[in-house]
Order: sequence, then C-alpha cells, then structure tokens
Amino acid sequence: MKIKGEDIKRLIPQREPFMMMDEIEASDGTHAVTALTVLKENYFILYDGTMAETGLIEHIAQSCSALMGLQALEQENPGENPPVGLIGEVKRFECQRRPKIGEKVTTSIEFGFTFGNVTMATGESRIGDETIAKAQLKIFMQ
Repeated sequence: MKIKGEDIKRLIPQREPFMMMDEIEASDGTHAVTALTVLKENYFILYDGTMAETGLIEHIAQSCSALMGLQALEQENPGENPPVGLIGEVKRFECQRRPKIGEKVTTSIEFGFTFGNVTMATGESRIGDETIAKAQLKIFMQ
C-alpha cells in the first residue's frame, strides 16, 4: 500500500511549508515506512544545503502522525479531520548526518506502549542503507 500526495493530507494536519512527508510506503497497524525527498524549498534547509536536525525530528514525528491517521481511518467512525499529535518528549535522538537537497529519507516508525492519549514511538531514518537518525518520541494525541 502506497499513499502519496493529496492523500497524505487525510492523515496528517500539517500543510506546506511544514509538511515533511511525501508518501507512506508500507503500514501494518503499529509500524509504518514513510519517505521524504529533501527539496530546497523545505522549511528546515540550512545555508549549506542540508536539512537541520530539527527537520529530521519533525519528519519522524509526522511519520508517527501519519500512522495514527491510518489507525483512525481504520476505525468504524473516523473523523473528518486527521488526529493532531503533539511531541511531548524526544529521547535518545542520534543524528549521524543531515540529509542533503535531493536525497530521499526513508523512515521506519514503530509504536510501543500506549496509555490513554499518550503513545511511545521509535523512529529510524535512512538514506539507502545508511542510518542517518534515530529517536524515541512520546506523542500526545488530541
């Protein structure tokens, strides 16, 4: 299952210029693989043509939001608007390198423990076979 373009907007509340996802490449309920091609128009591009670390964190968080949006669509009575998630905590963020303009970042998201409206998630971003970033997030859903 691939979800691209305007269909992504059904899953996440972010819009340009803060939309940090191009597609969902796969999903199975508690896991998703997303992708973002880094463009020069990206809000998080630095002077040297790379994406800031905060952009990687935002991409991982929006990937979590997309998975939550997919879960909401699978419910019997999904709402008209995508769920809104807030980053409550970022733990163990590691950045090996920042992606450059033109590179495709592929991110794997895995949901762990959920209690009420709080979900623990892990994300790993890669360019090809190279891991470039990892993080654990605590996401609060509204």
